[in-house]
Amino acid sequence: MNKINKLVVIGVGLIGGSFALSLRREGLVGRVVGVGRGMANLERALGLGIIDEACTDAAQAVDGADLVILACPVGQMPAQMQAIAPHLSDTALISDVGSTKQDVVAMAREHLGRHLPRFVPAHPIAGAEQSGAQAARFGLYEGKNVVLTPLPETDPFAIETLNDLWLACGARINTMSPAAHDAVFAAVSHLPHLLAFALVDEIAHKPNSKQCFHFAASGFRDFTRIASSHPEMWRDISLANRDALITELAEYQAQLQRVQAMLEHRDAEGLQQMFDIARTARNAWLDTLK
Repeated sequence: MNKINKLVVIGVGLIGGSFALSLRREGLVGRVVGVGRGMANLERALGLGIIDEACTDAAQAVDGADLVILACPVGQMPAQMQAIAPHLSDTALISDVGSTKQDVVAMAREHLGRHLPRFVPAHPIAGAEQSGAQAARFGLYEGKNVVLTPLPETDPFAIETLNDLWLACGARINTMSPAAHDAVFAAVSHLPHLLAFALVDEIAHKPNSKQCFHFAASGFRDFTRIASSHPEMWRDISLANRDALITELAEYQAQLQRVQAMLEHRDAEGLQQMFDIARTARNAWLDTLK
């Protein structure tokens, strides 16, 4: 495949930074320009060799870019798209790494104009609770799923190029519609994050919170790991996928009411049946990851 002579990463954190590092390792990128709101994180990215140039002006940064990756929080993307659209070349490819897709597609339709056919929405499933340039690393995407949600009008060359770049990072490519993507990830990603944040917040507000946290151990740590994730990013994701999340929350609340009823009625058989089904389903899922 052709080398990306100039890659612009808007938001140099775990996802965008790791993408740039992986392409560097494969010799598929020339110059990498990092864009951010402040210089502290960009200077870290320069020091770590993730980027070659730092810039706080996205419009200036994308001049002559072959590929622009929007790796900022979803809530920042409309302003970034609006800023870069007049300055993109006719051949520049654009993609994103957002955890929601229907809203990102709507933003692109509103702000990218004639560049829309060269926009390929994407979602790499490789998140972690760490953020910032210092979290970026080689090999993050090896064996990980990346979902592409191209539009009917997306240029096949753009799809092929993004597909090949992610394959070069070691990823496994999946394609689905933006709506199907958002429904799936509301259930298996966005809802778990909400639950983890909500549980830690609940305990933090208890009168005996210090005592609770003192005795919390590995079970609490494992269940709430993702509550250490970036608050701004997850605020944006939650609001962006609001409708699907409300549906998932309602179904989960119904499940909790079912559990509460089993406890109230001392339904040992019902609890064990639920635990057995859940354990079997989780272990089967874990087997697919081996």
